[in-house]
Amino acid sequence: MFLSVKELELRKIRFDETFAPGKIDFTGEELEQGSDLHVTGVAELAEESEAQIRVQGTYSVEMVGQCDRCLVRARFPLSVGFDLFYRPASEVPREEEVEIDSGEAEIGFYEGGGLELEDILREQVVLALPMQRVCSEACKGICPVCGKNRNETACDCHVPTSDDRWAALRKLELK
Repeated sequence: MFLSVKELELRKIRFDETFAPGKIDFTGEELEQGSDLHVTGVAELAEESEAQIRVQGTYSVEMVGQCDRCLVRARFPLSVGFDLFYRPASEVPREEEVEIDSGEAEIGFYEGGGLELEDILREQVVLALPMQRVCSEACKGICPVCGKNRNETACDCHVPTSDDRWAALRKLELK
């Protein structure tokens, strides 16, 4: 769905869209969409600027990705609200160093005549996911010795507790 500046000059654009899995491309993020992504919200021109777009809404989706500890497929349900501001990229100063305030640090930029809602959602979903994606907080991960998933089978491997970086110092004799 394209949010056109020309159309926003005339009226607010309300949206209530559902994107089936595969409609938004998450392949570069090593993620899959596990359920429909449902989004509702409104886009309008911000009062402060004629070309600044404000997009507000909420979305819900279940994403599927690999657990960072045990490497099994894990589900990550998301239900998130957003309130975003975008300015035309042509308004960005072309100087090498530009001082910005904290409010400007939260503004995105667009090129052309508007924004694609799918691009906004892709970015918001990736930002909403946890930094470390784990199947559960109790995940035991993979054994570094034998490679078995410790959640499925127990192993009798002994993991050395010493740090190999200090190995040369073990031979040091003090007199």
